Amino acid sequence: MLARIILIAVPFLAIALLGAVRYGLLEIPPRLDPWAPLSIRETPNLLTRYKLGRASADAQACQLALTQADWQYVAIEDHVTRPGCGYTNAVRVHRTTMEVGPAFAVSCREALSLALWEKHVVQPAALRLLGEPVAKLEHFGSYSCRSVYGRPNARMSHHATADALDVAGFVIGDKRIRVVRDWESDSVEGQFLREVHDGACQFFDAVYGPEYNEAHRDHFHLDRGSFRTPGIRCRTAQSAGGRQ
Repeated sequence: MLARIILIAVPFLAIALLGAVRYGLLEIPPRLDPWAPLSIRETPNLLTRYKLGRASADAQACQLALTQADWQYVAIEDHVTRPGCGYTNAVRVHRTTMEVGPAFAVSCREALSLALWEKHVVQPAALRLLGEPVAKLEHFGSYSCRSVYGRPNARMSHHATADALDVAGFVIGDKRIRVVRDWESDSVEGQFLREVHDGACQFFDAVYGPEYNEAHRDHFHLDRGSFRTPGIRCRTAQSAGGRQ
């Protein structure tokens, strides 16, 4: 009987606690508050995906969250190239905590995921495995008005909405680490690449690399284009289908 009472009471208590937090009657740390804004600086936890989803769905909240990143970037005007091609609520990134070579345009939601990945996956892995932070990110570009693989009659790529970035490698100290050369290596450079590839799945909707197919043998495709509702998912080499 007691167990049944507890079973019935627990959901009501949970609802009451959530309501108290929601309306300010009970204070909890922002990192544990599902209604608190996304913080790029906070260590990711079980609420990070939900908060990332909420920020990604709100243009103003996304831009506000991105100001926490130590980046050089500018917001850019919405742009339509043709039906199915263009971007809204986007930024042009000139530098992150790393040099990036040619500046690139990405949607704000893609930029948020890049910022989280950089801070909580890429730079910590570089320091732990190679003893230095990443100085430069090498990429093949972001926005491109094209279909998947450029094939006629194929679905539009997430690059067509600036929701994807293709990462080709990194420069750390005097080492140039390239996906095409080092991915399968047993070296620390290869370990670094595999770690940052897998770690990207925390923050992106789709992560494709050399194990996915031949077209991705020389880069990581990181996108947020599949996002439509709060919360994200990741598709890797083990998953089929999807847009590039």
